[in-house]
Amino acid sequence: MKTNHKLALAVSAGVSIGVAGAKAMHARQVMPPPVYVISEVDAMDLTDLQKYGEKVPATLAPFNGHYHFLVSGGAKTQALDGEPPKGIVVIAFDSVEKARGWYGSPAYEAIKPIRLSSSKGRMFIVEGLAPK
Repeated sequence: MKTNHKLALAVSAGVSIGVAGAKAMHARQVMPPPVYVISEVDAMDLTDLQKYGEKVPATLAPFNGHYHFLVSGGAKTQALDGEPPKGIVVIAFDSVEKARGWYGSPAYEAIKPIRLSSSKGRMFIVEGLAPK
């Protein structure tokens, strides 16, 4: 009887470890890589752009987006190749869908004209790589 009990306990422990391992592996596979919206600004009106910058965080919240880092105004940029832009903004999102949802949202559409009229540059989405 003791042998059967030990065998059942060992099988139960093995199954539990297997289930935990499978869940951990599945979680890594399901976790999408980060997505970034990158904005490079070559020319800007800092006064108007500041008004825009104050309004952006509220538009990001529903999409779980957040500034990853921001370089503009008095921040120092060191060029390695070519001329650096005057400003760089990187916003992190959980998915392309959330990034596109933010960009097309009514809240962002309402402030986008401020950015377009007060700066000249580029904005694009970059899909990150999944961690290995």
